[in-house]
Amino acid sequence: MAIELDIKKLTGLQPIIVKANPAAHSKMYIETYGCQMNVADSEVVVSILAQEGFSLTENYKEADLILINTCSIRDNAEQRIFNRLNEFKSLKKQRKGLLVGIIGCMAERLKEDLLEKVKLVDLVVGPDAYRDLPKLVREAEGGQRAINVLLSREETYAEISPVRLDKNGVSSFVSIMRGCDNMCAFCVVPYTRGRERSRNPETILNEIRELLEKGYKEVTLLGQNVDKYNWNNSEVSFARLLEMTALLTPDLRVRFSTSYPQDMTDEVLYTIAKYPNICNYIHLPVQSGSTEILEKMRRGYTREWYMDRISAIKRIIPDCAISSDFITGFCNETEEDHQQTLSLMEWVGFEYAYMFKYSERPNTFAARKMPDDVPEEVKSRRLDEIMELQHKLSHQSNLRDIGKTFEVLVEGISKKSDERLFGRNQQSKVVVFNKKDKKIGDYVMVKITTCTSATLHGEIVG
Repeated sequence: MAIELDIKKLTGLQPIIVKANPAAHSKMYIETYGCQMNVADSEVVVSILAQEGFSLTENYKEADLILINTCSIRDNAEQRIFNRLNEFKSLKKQRKGLLVGIIGCMAERLKEDLLEKVKLVDLVVGPDAYRDLPKLVREAEGGQRAINVLLSREETYAEISPVRLDKNGVSSFVSIMRGCDNMCAFCVVPYTRGRERSRNPETILNEIRELLEKGYKEVTLLGQNVDKYNWNNSEVSFARLLEMTALLTPDLRVRFSTSYPQDMTDEVLYTIAKYPNICNYIHLPVQSGSTEILEKMRRGYTREWYMDRISAIKRIIPDCAISSDFITGFCNETEEDHQQTLSLMEWVGFEYAYMFKYSERPNTFAARKMPDDVPEEVKSRRLDEIMELQHKLSHQSNLRDIGKTFEVLVEGISKKSDERLFGRNQQSKVVVFNKKDKKIGDYVMVKITTCTSATLHGEIVG
């Protein structure tokens, strides 16, 4: 997934004052772009630096250390980060001693270029080197080049208790594995995050128990490909980890992201169907509806394989919501390929989707071996058609929910009215309703009365 997120907007926390190092009074500010994995990583980074005496601030102008957790999945994501670095350039001139660092996937991909050519940053730290951050900060304070982008086959940050940056205290992410072995032609993740490795399940469950003690009601198990989770030579599979999580307490909602069509098993689907607190929602990226394009993308499955997985989901979990990812305008994509994507969307009836134009990423297989030969105007037109169709499908799905009653976990106050709350149902659909005497963190039953393509509206019942 490639959603751009900003921790500054996600957190409502006051600065965290840590007394582990009484002599330290430094403040850190962190911005996060990219996927949910980056959000989880930022929480690990804050935890590591808090132990060194750093406090967290939401105001970058008062920070002694500014970190940007970056995404390399699309070129425009990187350009946004370069623009942000230029904004910090004048601040560095005003504030002597201010350090600016790039961490995450962009740090791994661009390495020395960020230090030597751009000259806007003081430290560059890859996703597997966050434990080294305190030492690298000290090196940067001394005027040295501070860089560590080495990838690891073992690092999972298993025993680190993340500092939660979400502001609702209801739902949180828990990383269960790192890296990816699926060498898709268009993707930089294997190069920026390394090989797959799974985290010890006991450390995962302990982290979730800590969240439960703090009042959290929902966790999302995260991985680049959660279906490949495998601890100790299949002693614990992903299906088993899901079950272990669900059994912690029936009051805990369990979600996960992201699945991969080639690796999703019926065992996982039956586990979801067995436990009511595992949400009936699966994000299953397809990227294209054309087998020929899927082969060029090196996805490892065909259109028919994907349709078989969808059929299994609908057979085993009849009320499961399904979302997906689409890349339009990949190398050599024809109009017929595009039409096959549209027809697959119609056949599945996705509840929602993340949709993008193909953006060539340096050093990927596609960049090295395939021409980016679909004209930009054609990419844009095809993307518009995919988005228009998905808008229709989302609206149709929501219309079918009118009159139904769902259990909703309250996550916050509606942006449009202080008298209304919002939350999500099992299918991950946003539901807005009058709050009455309910509060954030409550489970409520809501009957749906109206909808838009993006939101369900209803009233509390019972």
